[in-house]
Amino acid sequence: MAVKKEKGQLIVLSGPSGVGKSTVIAELMSQRRNLYFSVSYTTRKPRVGEQDGVNYNFVDRQEFERMIADNELLEYAEYVENYYGTSLKAIQDRLDAGCDVLLDIEVQGAAKVKARCPEALFIFIIPPSFEELSRRLHGRNTDSEDVITGRLEKARVEFRQIPNYDYLVINDKVSNAVQEIEAILTAAECRVENRRHILSQFT
Repeated sequence: MAVKKEKGQLIVLSGPSGVGKSTVIAELMSQRRNLYFSVSYTTRKPRVGEQDGVNYNFVDRQEFERMIADNELLEYAEYVENYYGTSLKAIQDRLDAGCDVLLDIEVQGAAKVKARCPEALFIFIIPPSFEELSRRLHGRNTDSEDVITGRLEKARVEFRQIPNYDYLVINDKVSNAVQEIEAILTAAECRVENRRHILSQFT
């Protein structure tokens, strides 16, 4: 019987564009109960098919800057004139309720989270090879060659941050990647410090 956790585990997942993070996360969420996916806030306009509160929490620039000023964000960054960030309160509430929280953020955001929450689990997802990453980006048929070249260059820069992560997962096949992440989360749950509430009856 699973014992309800006193505190949830914060999980940070990073990886380059095209590595298949969204697919891996969707599969993980369908298999694992008690896991909350943190929906980021952004000032960018919704794309076709995106829903507020599902893909992102869409807010205007004024509201986002108020959140920054009131220290409501765990991390935030600005890309191409738009802000992206993670609500501290939403995460804290879930963790305090014993629920695990998953963040899908890029390397700069992950570094900020590590500074504030060193106890979080940091997982980086890579493709089986650089050639495979290029193939996947080309296979999307959504970006121009220039954009793909830019994404591949950015991936090379991101790969240099891998030593700052705890775990490296290879997404050769989605089911294998999910299995590896499941193993990481199970190991984390078995840490002595995460089971101190059970220990009291034995000491």
